[in-house]
Amino acid sequence: MIDIPTLADQIAQAAADKTPLQLQGGGSKAFYGEAVEGTLLPLGEHRGIINYEPSELVITARAGTPLKEIEQLLEREGQMLGFEPPRFSDNATLGGTIACGLSGPRRPYAGAARDFVLGVTLMNGKGQLLKFGGQVMKNVAGYDLSRLMCGALGTLGVLLEISLKVIPKPQYEETRVIAADFTQMQHLLAEIGRKPFPVSATLLESNRLFIRLSGAQGGVAEASQHIGGDKLSDNDAPWLGVKEQQHDFFNQPKPLWRLSLPPMAPAVPASLFDGPTLIEWGGALRWLYSQQSDSLQQWAKANGGHAICFKNPLPGSPIFTPLPPALLALHQRLKARFDPAGILNPGRLYPDL
Repeated sequence: MIDIPTLADQIAQAAADKTPLQLQGGGSKAFYGEAVEGTLLPLGEHRGIINYEPSELVITARAGTPLKEIEQLLEREGQMLGFEPPRFSDNATLGGTIACGLSGPRRPYAGAARDFVLGVTLMNGKGQLLKFGGQVMKNVAGYDLSRLMCGALGTLGVLLEISLKVIPKPQYEETRVIAADFTQMQHLLAEIGRKPFPVSATLLESNRLFIRLSGAQGGVAEASQHIGGDKLSDNDAPWLGVKEQQHDFFNQPKPLWRLSLPPMAPAVPASLFDGPTLIEWGGALRWLYSQQSDSLQQWAKANGGHAICFKNPLPGSPIFTPLPPALLALHQRLKARFDPAGILNPGRLYPDL
């Protein structure tokens, strides 16, 4: 386990010397975001479960705790992380998971990673120990600073401890497969969304719509009868394939884009991408390959969303959609408060952060 006073001295000295620090947990998501140059600050050894109350649906662990270890503990109690986070390797840590803010197939139906963060303990860019939130859900006036760390990619602080809300595992799950193109998917899922069906994930691949149902067996059976289609024999396969990017689709050595859009946004013009696509979250998450970063980001913005180059970015192309001036200024003020010397993962999100 990391010695906290030593870590504080190390960060304070780096701030005084204006030496950039490259934060690293398990390294499973090191590909995500802009490249960072700086002295490596390994954090993976700061691990261990601090507190777990199954009856309270709350777990607190050190940031370097392997995500696999947490999920195995929850599994034994019939519980799970509701946002179904991807690991990408067994080295994935809790801190890296929250810092990246990535969620899996269940996200639109159970909530995003940030929705499950109850509190964090972190060290800012001055070597000061800060604690936000707690281990219960409560209303927050102003910034919810614990959730602010979710998706910040380590640019605001070094995560040390994290408290998360957990949920019971569903009693039963079943996946239905229906023939549908993009337009048919949008209309069908809009219709299903108006009914009390226990949908927990969707995926459109090669004109096949996969719909996962989770809940009491009776409710799942009734929903299956209304939805129709065929029952998938291996219920977990498609969801593990997209969550962990084990599907063949993700193996291409080209720029992989992750588009976040309103579910009813139009299909991405064929001129903007190469090859097939995968569509999750009822149309809200779209995966595709493209060499046209500027045009794709502009199209996504014009249609109410944004585009991120998730893997294999072109040299010199922005990974994240550029922020409008007012929003960039807000981010810069937050960065200046938490990391005034600008030493924590500088440029990981944007060059000016």
